[in-house]
Amino acid sequence: MDGTTAAPDAGAGGFAEECRVAVEAAEAAGALLRSRFLDAFRVDTKGTDGDVVTELDLLAEELVTRRLAGRFPADRIRAEEGGEVAGPPGSRRTWLVDPLDGSNNVVVGLPAYVVGIALCVDDEPVLGVVHDPVAGRTWRAVRGAGAYGPGGRLRLPVRPSGAGRPVLGWTQGHGVGGDPVARALKDGLEGGARRVLQLWAPLLTWALLAGGLIDGFVGYRAEEIDLPAGCLLATEAGVEVRGLDGGPFSPRTGQPETARSFVAGRPELLPYLLDLVAGVG
Repeated sequence: MDGTTAAPDAGAGGFAEECRVAVEAAEAAGALLRSRFLDAFRVDTKGTDGDVVTELDLLAEELVTRRLAGRFPADRIRAEEGGEVAGPPGSRRTWLVDPLDGSNNVVVGLPAYVVGIALCVDDEPVLGVVHDPVAGRTWRAVRGAGAYGPGGRLRLPVRPSGAGRPVLGWTQGHGVGGDPVARALKDGLEGGARRVLQLWAPLLTWALLAGGLIDGFVGYRAEEIDLPAGCLLATEAGVEVRGLDGGPFSPRTGQPETARSFVAGRPELLPYLLDLVAGVG
């Protein structure tokens, strides 16, 4: 499974079977991606904003959606490349599948990519799984039952005083382009951080934040498909997430892209991050 020291259903709350199936599907897709990473594969453009879709995205997506549909036929499935691919339209439960978060990295041979799966009930995320095929790491979270990673349950270490400027992550939606607000936000973060990582794999950034390996994460009009899994993983590990204005933030699906901008960080660091964002323009 995910290499944790906990039992397979630890932290699964009332979703033990869903968690098991999602972890197994993510890890199987990850094995496929890892085995083909250095091969020649087809690459196509997607939309007009420079995004890409590869043959590997499609193969991994088919694997994951087939497994989810076979085990949970009454659930809807929304996948990054295929849209809504299974399930009755009236179902309260929807799986979100990002089969290859980091496609642009893979295209240039950069081994920074993950597989992401979320389960939402009434549009609210209740289960999130992120698998890193390169390092063989899996993270998972269930709402109200905690987050788990390669070393067991995730609990944010307290950032020591005098630790210096934070290390932050940044993401923006594919369609943002040269938006002046996005540029100003990123520039503001650069001025107040030791380093700002733009991994082009938001789920990997969420996992690093949940594991305490970076200090904060700011997103501007983030993509919807991977936001629920990543945000749930982080909040169950103790991360606080707010809107850019400091107000409440929800990762529920079905919201406009203007509602998908966020500031996330360790609780003791969040006021500093919000001040950085507030100081922009």
